[in-house]
Amino acid sequence: MPDLARFRAKQDARDASEIPSQSSILHVDMDAFFVSVELLERPDLRGKPVVVGGRPDQRGVVSAASYEARKFGIHSAMPLGTAGRLCPHATFLDGQHEKYSEWSDRVASILAKFSPIVEMVSVDEAYLDLSGTERLQGPPFAAADKLLRTITRQTGLPCSGGLATTRLTAKVASDQGKPRGLVWVAPGMEARFLAPLPIRKIPGIGEVTERSLRALGIETVEQLASHSQEKLEKIFGQWGTALYRKARGGDAYEFLIDAEPKSISHNHTFGEDTSDPARMETLLSHLSQKACKRLREAGLRTRTLTLTIRYAGFETYTRSKTLTEPAQLDTDIFAVLLHLFRRHRDPRRKVRLLGVALSGFSRGAQQLDLLESDRQEKLEKLTKAADRLRDKFGFTSVQFGGSLRRDE
Repeated sequence: MPDLARFRAKQDARDASEIPSQSSILHVDMDAFFVSVELLERPDLRGKPVVVGGRPDQRGVVSAASYEARKFGIHSAMPLGTAGRLCPHATFLDGQHEKYSEWSDRVASILAKFSPIVEMVSVDEAYLDLSGTERLQGPPFAAADKLLRTITRQTGLPCSGGLATTRLTAKVASDQGKPRGLVWVAPGMEARFLAPLPIRKIPGIGEVTERSLRALGIETVEQLASHSQEKLEKIFGQWGTALYRKARGGDAYEFLIDAEPKSISHNHTFGEDTSDPARMETLLSHLSQKACKRLREAGLRTRTLTLTIRYAGFETYTRSKTLTEPAQLDTDIFAVLLHLFRRHRDPRRKVRLLGVALSGFSRGAQQLDLLESDRQEKLEKLTKAADRLRDKFGFTSVQFGGSLRRDE
C-alpha cells in the first residue's frame, strides 16, 4: 500500500462562504464493501440478502448488509439477532477483516495512481484532491469516471463517487449516487443540490440533532439553510455555526501534509475468549508483521513498542518497552512484543483482545554493529522481498514463521 497516512484533513479559518472555482474533491465509497468482497468468492449469493458480521444467534452487530438485505430494514450496527428476525432467510457470514484490509490496500494503490493526495478515512472510503492532475488524468469529472471504472475492472468491486468543491458535498453526492454511480456538483450549486434532502443526509447530524431540528419544524436541508447563523448559534451554540455552514455545502477543511503518523497500531478481538497461548502468540506475530509493514512503507523506525491485552471481563492492560536503538524489522519487533506477552499475561484468565502499537518514530538508516551487519542486511533483503509479494498477492500470501500455527 502506498504511503497515504501522511495526508489528513485539518480545519482552517477559511470563510465558509468561500467556494472554490473548480469541483476537484472526489469522495470514493465502496458499495457494501464487506459484502462485495465476500461475493467475489461466493458469486452464487449475488442478488440475495447477505449479512456480514456473524450468525443471528451470536452476540455482535451487523458489519455490512447487501442492498437486497437492506430492503428488509437491515443496516450496519444493528444487533445480529434483530437482523435475523427481520430477514430469517438471509445468508449470514462471519466477518474476515484481514481479507477486507487486503482488498482496501489494493483499492488504495489504485487511488494513489490518480492523485498524489489521498486520504483514506476508513477501509472503504477515501477523499482525493484531483486539482493539478489534469495533464495526466484529464478534467476532474473525466478522471473521476475513469477512476471508478478502473477500481471495478481491476478488483471486481463496485463503488460510487461524488465530485464537488468541498468534502461535505462530495460525501453527500457519493451517497446519492449509490450504487455504482458518480454525482458531480458544479461550483456554486452546493446549496441547491442539498436543499431537498432530509437533514439526516448531512454528515454529522445524528439522531439527537435530528430530533432537535424536527422539534423546530426543520426536516429538510433547505429549511435548515433558511435560518440565520445567529438563530442557530443561539439554539445550538458553536454547533449552530457548523449547521449553518453545512446547510450551504461548505466546510472549513483542507488537505494538509503531516510530517509523519504519531503511532501505528493493529488489534484483534477473538470471536470467543481464549486461553490458548499458541493461538495468541500466532496472532501477536501476525499483528506485529502488519504494523511493521506499515512502518516500512512510511520510511520510519520505531523505538517504543506497546502490547495491549484485554481480558474476558473487559479489563484492559498495556505494557510498553522502549528500545535502545530504533528498529523496523519484524523479527526484532516481534521478539520484544512476545517477551512482553509472556511476562505480563495472566495465564489464569481468558483473553478477549490483543493489540500492538508502534510509536517513537525516527527516520534515517540505523547504525549497525559490524558483527551484526551481515545478518541485518540479509533480514532487510528478505523483508523487502516479502513486502513486494504482499503488495502483489495480498498480505496473507507471505507470513513469517511466528504467525503460523503448528497444525498448519
